Amino acid sequence: MRVVLAEDLHLLREGLVHLLRAHGFDVVAAVESGPGLLEALVAECPDVAVVDVRLPPTFTDEGLQASLAARRRVPGLPILVLSQHVEQLYARELLADGSGGIGYLLKDRVFNGEQFIDAVRRVAAGGTAMDPEVIAKLLVSNARKEPIGRLTPREREVLELMAEGRSNAAIGQRLHLSESAVGKHTAGIFAKLDLAPSDDDNRRVLAVLAYLNSR
Repeated sequence: MRVVLAEDLHLLREGLVHLLRAHGFDVVAAVESGPGLLEALVAECPDVAVVDVRLPPTFTDEGLQASLAARRRVPGLPILVLSQHVEQLYARELLADGSGGIGYLLKDRVFNGEQFIDAVRRVAAGGTAMDPEVIAKLLVSNARKEPIGRLTPREREVLELMAEGRSNAAIGQRLHLSESAVGKHTAGIFAKLDLAPSDDDNRRVLAVLAYLNSR
């Protein structure tokens, strides 16, 4: 699996390269700037990109803007963002097209290599890997707006776990519910959000996130 990595801190970049290669990934480019990232993404068309939001030359949103520009030229290009902060605007921009293969993790909440590698693989496969804190902020920012405000506390818990990319069975284990009970909550969420149910967990999550982003 081919990976493009963008991280301006040398030690972290080298550490991520080593970790990815140790798990069988082919790191085809490891860059440290926004312009370098865009060039690498377009030239390499990787299976997934792991991107820091703040890169040279401005250290604002260079990584995200390069990623968005690349996705416009290569629709559906899988992007996993690593950030030190919950940036609601960044998350919304990333989710805006709803085309799949998206992730947003907080650096200080990635507690081990397996968690990170699992997120990379999930995003590369077209799924989602959203940090719970990112999702929680998106939900809180929309909590007073219809129809998100109609969700019950349990439905919001289910929605947050769905957004992390978890299956109904995994959600049930986390919340100590049966899989059928999770299915009923899921059906209720989609009914209240006016979204057609889908057997595809990843597309279902993307549909919910795209809806939240549009509010």
